[in-house]
Amino acid sequence: MAEKKMSSSRRNQLKSLLLQIGEAMLEEEAREAEKEKKQYMEEKCPTFSNPGCMQELQELCRKLHKQIDLVDEERYDTEIKVQKSNKEIDNLKLMVQELKGKFKKPALKKVKMSADTMLAALLGSKHKVSMDLRANLKQVKKEVKEEEKQTGDWRKNIEDKAGMDGRKKMFETDA
Repeated sequence: MAEKKMSSSRRNQLKSLLLQIGEAMLEEEAREAEKEKKQYMEEKCPTFSNPGCMQELQELCRKLHKQIDLVDEERYDTEIKVQKSNKEIDNLKLMVQELKGKFKKPALKKVKMSADTMLAALLGSKHKVSMDLRANLKQVKKEVKEEEKQTGDWRKNIEDKAGMDGRKKMFETDA
């Protein structure tokens, strides 16, 4: 069926509607991200209570040291995992390069073929076309150019052209 074209006002209305919906979705995503961030911070960083006596302060320090140790262990483990994966990636890259490097292209041999055999090879055995490429060329006759003037003794040429008579002869011969 033939599709009807949409009017420009309708198209602009739909575009603006889509933009409004997209903007609302982005705002909602931003609000959700903010909520998740607050929730994560509340879990990982509880509110600080200022202890009154020395024992509570020491207990708080021990607790913080344990948390620091746990975080350091996790960080170390992730660093080791990243290093291992980087080594694997490098090894795989090297293997790919080695595989590419092993296959060398063989040197092609020159084969002498006439035009007929070349056409037969390209077109197959179905078409038997004999083509004499020289027959299609134009024959050009070589023209022998006569020497325009034979140069003789240069002193004679200067003596002939000296004076008004010589200049007159020069213009007459050129034209």
